[in-house]
Amino acid sequence: MKRIALSVAVAASLAAGVATAVVSKDLAYPSGSVSANDVAEQNYFVNHFYSFGNYAITKKGKEITALILRAKDSSPLTLTLERYLNNAPKAGGVNAQDLAIFRSGKLKGTGMLITDFSDANKSQSYEIFIPSIRKVRRFAEPARDDAWGGSDFTFGDVTLRKPKHESHELLGKAKFAGCLNVMKDVKRNKYTQNAKIEADCSADGKEVYKLKSTAGDANWWYDNRVSYIDAKTFADYRTEYFKGGKHVKTIDRSWVSAGIDDPRGSYWGYWYGTTLATGHETMAFIPRSVTKVNHKYKAKNLWSTKTLRKMPKKIK
Repeated sequence: MKRIALSVAVAASLAAGVATAVVSKDLAYPSGSVSANDVAEQNYFVNHFYSFGNYAITKKGKEITALILRAKDSSPLTLTLERYLNNAPKAGGVNAQDLAIFRSGKLKGTGMLITDFSDANKSQSYEIFIPSIRKVRRFAEPARDDAWGGSDFTFGDVTLRKPKHESHELLGKAKFAGCLNVMKDVKRNKYTQNAKIEADCSADGKEVYKLKSTAGDANWWYDNRVSYIDAKTFADYRTEYFKGGKHVKTIDRSWVSAGIDDPRGSYWGYWYGTTLATGHETMAFIPRSVTKVNHKYKAKNLWSTKTLRKMPKKIK
């Protein structure tokens, strides 16, 4: 049972960014000056893909999303996954549904469905298919400071942190300088052999808000963080975390425009994170070819327990 519990914990930690009902999906794009809280809410809107009815990272041939974990001076561990986010669920009282399917690595065959409810005070529902016992189990919502599958990301970074969990202060505007960080010298396997893993320099010179967010809990793992958020798209390129005045972690996000009317309509190209004290680094690399936005799926009940019990090899 310990092995099952470990697999479940890792699976839960790898589910990406299901939306949490705290910022309205109807949040208007700002027309004038903005406050610190406005910037925080707009950035939340972008990271939870509220511009889209649905968003997915699928599989196309050998191209698939790779999550690469690497300790300092060690060989990397690579997992691959697909993810399907539904921001327009038909069920009453449901805010969003997020389906993740792990296709390779230690979690191969594991599936997870996260249901987020319209009631902001109601915890998310986690249903996980465990291959070793061929059953679906329900689990409680994880803590915000839990590590995201052994990575340098926490559940707070990826999905659970809400604007209300912090107080926000605008430190002004600046020009973002240089390229985003990226994992270098990636040991290639069949999933990454053709991946174009290189630093994204498209943010260089763009105007950004510098937003300082201070944790509401004085005993939190960080005291505050500073995010560099695009002044037009509200996408966050970089977040630096501080504890006791010391820089402890950095997360960079590469963004790709979806080409829709809403300037906030972007999706992730990659995430890169590193913990400075240990040198551990994590990269989630998402090939552009596998991304789908506002797609019409043939399956009528894609976001359901039934899908977990009998996961299709290919979702159309």
